[in-house]
Amino acid sequence: MNTTPFALSALQTDSATQLSYRQRLPAPATPTQLLVLLHGVGGNETHLLDLATGVDPDTLVVLVRGPLPMGPTQFAFFNVNFSGTGPRINPEQAEHSRQLLIALLLQLQQQHGITPAQTVIAGFSQGGIMSASVALTSPESLRAFGLLSGRILPELEPVIASQERLATLRAFVSHGEQDGVLPVHWAQRSDALLTQLGVQHTLHLYAMDHGISAGMQKDFVEWLAA
Repeated sequence: MNTTPFALSALQTDSATQLSYRQRLPAPATPTQLLVLLHGVGGNETHLLDLATGVDPDTLVVLVRGPLPMGPTQFAFFNVNFSGTGPRINPEQAEHSRQLLIALLLQLQQQHGITPAQTVIAGFSQGGIMSASVALTSPESLRAFGLLSGRILPELEPVIASQERLATLRAFVSHGEQDGVLPVHWAQRSDALLTQLGVQHTLHLYAMDHGISAGMQKDFVEWLAA
């Protein structure tokens, strides 16, 4: 696994979607792949730089900031409340962010001469939720997605693409067995749904709480390279 140190570019904003992001530096002159990474609720685009460290240097890595401010350095893709019956989301915000991210993928692909077949989106927690939402509803936009300690929204099911459209999609699903924020049954539900949809995927469980472990990072980077 590559361990070359990287830095982040200055924050830039896409004119079409108004989504802000940073790129991993040095950015490749001719990228062989595009990897878009999404942070969790209350995080920001810098939080997944460690995940990007092991990725091939020829991959253009773009780290996106959620559009909803929660604090000076805290952002989200949608608001969520946790209760005894599980997480309750703001579905309108989630849908808006989904559409913005699909548009951003197209902008980045056009800008850098990258095809959907060279494009992967992945994220942690809420970022993983958004990655799955983009991929399962717009599989023509990308090749694969990574769901790291996240879940597939039940609210998404009415707009999930047909099995025919999902046939070439690939997925990486990973979760902590002791996750106290999003219990591991969410990963098991994702596994079952992806199997039902015919999406080729791998499921990795770890002896950990809500987060990204070194083992999860290693497995993700190896999956991405393959």
